[in-house]
Amino acid sequence: MEKLVINGGTPLKGEVTISGAKNAAVAILPAALLINGKCTIENLPNISDVKISCEILTKLGAKIEWINKNTITIDTTDICEHKAPIDMTSKFRASYYLIGSLLSRCKDVEVGLPGGCNLGSRPIDQHIKGFEALGATVTVSNGKIQASADKLVGTSIYLDMVSVGATINVMLASVLAEGTTIIDNAAKEPHIVDVANFLNTMGADIRGAGTDVIKINGVKELKGGATYSVVPDQIEAGTFMLAAVASKGDILIKNCISKHLECLTAKIIEIGGHVEENGDEIRVWCNKRPKKANIKTLPYPGFPTDLQPQMGVTLAIAKGTSIINESIWESRFQYTNELNKMGANISPQGKTAIFEGVEKLSGAPVYATDLRAGAALIIAGIIAEGTTELYNLSHIDRGYENIEEKFRKLGADITRVEE
Repeated sequence: MEKLVINGGTPLKGEVTISGAKNAAVAILPAALLINGKCTIENLPNISDVKISCEILTKLGAKIEWINKNTITIDTTDICEHKAPIDMTSKFRASYYLIGSLLSRCKDVEVGLPGGCNLGSRPIDQHIKGFEALGATVTVSNGKIQASADKLVGTSIYLDMVSVGATINVMLASVLAEGTTIIDNAAKEPHIVDVANFLNTMGADIRGAGTDVIKINGVKELKGGATYSVVPDQIEAGTFMLAAVASKGDILIKNCISKHLECLTAKIIEIGGHVEENGDEIRVWCNKRPKKANIKTLPYPGFPTDLQPQMGVTLAIAKGTSIINESIWESRFQYTNELNKMGANISPQGKTAIFEGVEKLSGAPVYATDLRAGAALIIAGIIAEGTTELYNLSHIDRGYENIEEKFRKLGADITRVEE
């Protein structure tokens, strides 16, 4: 078992370069299955979810060559397998994008039920609704999802709830369908735009990504041959922005898109931090204890649920009482139990948590309950007095590239050790 040992109490100062977006990469890789040929993907984050995705694509018949740790070429000319290995797809949530891609390419697919962080009920009913509207037959049984169709035909699909996964999956299934597909009430997150841009670069005809209506004109094939660079990770950038505020530090965050972070920037200013934007760089600094705030997570462009735990750490040491309302995932507050072990005073009640700000946290043994909780607990360890030991690092490695090295370069005393 590995753990991070963090000796806290050091303000973070310096600069950090943001990696490619995890949520975009894990959708773009399955999207490459739609191409009849080669493509090159740059700025891939070197994380476990990406590595497992590449292993699955290889099992399906793709030829993958790593140019460097963040760039690959994929040749999907010889894709012939439509059954994804169940033991691998169960390891992460985004494996469900294989359904849309393989259904579109092979008209037949079998994938294990997706895994990932335990954040409560995460149904895929909207995905299935979209596939069936396009003409597929879908069954879920024995831990597997099976879908098949004689052909897929474009249609109008209204998503009953805003769903990032369903929006991308229906988009993947529609790219090679006959006619035009319209997705209404679509999600608008930056990684949806990135997947659409990737597919359009390879020959697709997708319009309206980033709005709540996406129109996909089906094409006969995607020929590839192009190079595409994954968008910077807004969640990683936001993690370091909040780490700067919580630690009373000063961080220059490079390779990020400030437009994607407007909601977080507004909240950081509200709680007393300072934000300076300059092209693809954002400087965040704070020299005093943060102020209280109320937060409600919402689909983009609202406050991201994936930054809620990191904000929670910041509010745990803020002056006054703060309230966070989590409107996306019902079990997102598991991390608060770990923060309370470190001296925080947080009362979770269903989808709401009350943060009575304390002046300081103290080091303790804590466990990452999910990916973003892990990042939040690293920040907690950095700002706490004494030593924190953080376990369950596999959660963190799913979504952050070299996270302890990046924090170490900012001055944190953090070491990965094996027990």
